[in-house]
Amino acid sequence: MRLFYNNCMFNDGAKYIKISGLQKLTLLDYPEHTACTLFVPGCNFKCPFCHNSELLGGGVEFYDETEIFDFLKKRRGVLEGVCITGGEPTVYTDLARLLYDIKMLGYAIKLDTNGYMPERLAELYGRGLLDYVAMDIKNSPDRYAETSGVDGIDLSRIRQSIETIMTSGVEYEFRTTVADELFDENAIDGAARMIAGAEKYFLQKFVMRETVPSKTLSAPTDETLYKYLDVARIYVPNAQVRGI
Repeated sequence: MRLFYNNCMFNDGAKYIKISGLQKLTLLDYPEHTACTLFVPGCNFKCPFCHNSELLGGGVEFYDETEIFDFLKKRRGVLEGVCITGGEPTVYTDLARLLYDIKMLGYAIKLDTNGYMPERLAELYGRGLLDYVAMDIKNSPDRYAETSGVDGIDLSRIRQSIETIMTSGVEYEFRTTVADELFDENAIDGAARMIAGAEKYFLQKFVMRETVPSKTLSAPTDETLYKYLDVARIYVPNAQVRGI
């Protein structure tokens, strides 16, 4: 695959990417790959069920990028892939630069995204920098603002990213984190309808952690989640429940 990187594309006003977390080994984050995970701070959403909310406020510490790349160089031949998650990686204007440098070490790249920056996503695809993309589908269109924490959300941006991902020719998945207070059968129907015909769709049970912003949320029962799965399979026949 050809890779394209033009160092001149980034100007003085660029928002340069930071890395604030490193999971040195994961057998779960990148399907069928032994990988590590890099966490970046900051996000354009404020999801009430976010597990990584400590990355969204002030006081976040950063790794020296040289340290990260020293690690990646040493792990070549042991690790197959690098997962980039957050936060939201696509808010950074020089994400392509980071992914390019990782690619040059021979790693496959998986990107986690909320899909709200479709132009940047298209750029990464166009430069051949992505090997797997996982996009969160937050809820049905009528409850997207509530679940993403963004008033006046522009759903056309979400739909554009969905189309880009599904027509990219690059492996992908969509996933929805299900909290009992934010979903019912109509919500699942609306969410799954947005990605009708997708290759992979996972319903994930919400898990309460100390870092979750909203302490009023709870997990659905297994029975409820499988009931929702039947609804999702109307639009994505291969939809599955993950994590139970």
